Amino acid sequence: AQLMEFGGGLVQAGGSLRLSCAASGSFFSVNAMGWFRQVPGKERELVAAISSGGASHYTDSAKGRFTISRDNARQMLWLQMDSLKPEDTAMYYCAITDTLTLHPMGGYWGQGTQVTVSS
Repeated sequence: AQLMEFGGGLVQAGGSLRLSCAASGSFFSVNAMGWFRQVPGKERELVAAISSGGASHYTDSAKGRFTISRDNARQMLWLQMDSLKPEDTAMYYCAITDTLTLHPMGGYWGQGTQVTVSS
């Protein structure tokens, strides 16, 4: 299983970015997936998750601003981020996600994509 994130960058507060995650392997279509983020010195945290069937979950920080989506046939996962804030600055990762605990599972991580929001 491989995961590759891209689409990050530098954006001003209030701007938008669309993150993409390309997956390879049969695991993708049958598993929930999530976007996680991490800043130096802090633990990786969930941003949003989506079930294999498309049901989504957002943390309070993402609710109303971010939209997670997926295409199982293309093995792609996206995170549309609008109204970005400086506190959204982090390295973003996609991962297989446990639907009950919303914890990452499988131990598969890509290299991440950096999002930097300037004030």
